[in-house]
Amino acid sequence: MEKQNDKKQQKRITSIGGSALIEGIMMRGPKRTTVACRVDKDTIHTEDIEVKPLFKSKFWKLPLIRGIAGMIDSMRLSYKALGLSADKALEAGLVEEEEPSKFEKWLEDKFGDKLMNVIMVIASILGVVLALGLFVFLPSFLYDWLIKPNIGDMNEGWIRVIKSAFEGVLKILLFLGYLLLVSRMEDMKRVFKYHGAEHKTIFCYENDEELTVENVRKQIRFHPRCGTSFLVVTLLVGIFVGMFIPPEPFGVAFLRPVFRLLLLPVMVGLGYEFIKLCGRHDNKLTRILATPGLWAQRITTKEPDDEMIECAIAAMKEVIPDDGSDIINDCSCAQ
Repeated sequence: MEKQNDKKQQKRITSIGGSALIEGIMMRGPKRTTVACRVDKDTIHTEDIEVKPLFKSKFWKLPLIRGIAGMIDSMRLSYKALGLSADKALEAGLVEEEEPSKFEKWLEDKFGDKLMNVIMVIASILGVVLALGLFVFLPSFLYDWLIKPNIGDMNEGWIRVIKSAFEGVLKILLFLGYLLLVSRMEDMKRVFKYHGAEHKTIFCYENDEELTVENVRKQIRFHPRCGTSFLVVTLLVGIFVGMFIPPEPFGVAFLRPVFRLLLLPVMVGLGYEFIKLCGRHDNKLTRILATPGLWAQRITTKEPDDEMIECAIAAMKEVIPDDGSDIINDCSCAQ
């Protein structure tokens, strides 16, 4: 059983973060990013990775703006780490490679070494289209179909509030429903366990305890600087932003989801600053504000086994800088 008071022992806050991979973990420090993959029972493969930042000017480091740049660069880095872990899992026989279909063989003959890039582009386009349909246009359509005919005469201000709340709650339910669905897949269960190992290892380091399996195992698995929390916060911020968008901009209801889409960078920027605040400070206020995201992590993080913890420790040790440049808040957590 997890000890909820373990969080109170936190002695420092680090900028080191990570992500769960296929039979592995990526840890990202201020100077290095390392992927650690389990290749057999006794062997962990570690390898440093790097992607060149797309946004280097000072403009992209400004509050609100930096969230967009950071998210894009993090996605690029995570994609590279995921590809590396998938390759190592295939080489180690931890993941079975299916026999390619006739269509897949045709694609391979047609595109050769560029096949993976083509597949990723197609998958990305389909993913964006699906996300836009589910999280942008579907909530607006359902409101106009189910709620609008039944609210009667009401001033525009209240309509904005009701419509934004309906759309926001529906998006959160869709998101959580998706997480619950994928959490039932065996492969994703293991990824979520590695996710738990990542969080526990970071907490162990932040609690200034030696990075051992025993010490990591006793930590909690819910961390305020998690991607799950970021997505939940961004959806909640979207409810607030939606209150400023007219129900029918310029008299056209279809333009509302378009406006919401155009304001997505604003929501991402605000969500990033919120997570950054909760990550830098550990007090009663930030714990309350971080609660919705931590609840969602009950789906996306699971209790890891010892081999997963060993993998997380291996990655963590590689990225801890000798000069302490990762520490962003030392011995100042309000209790």
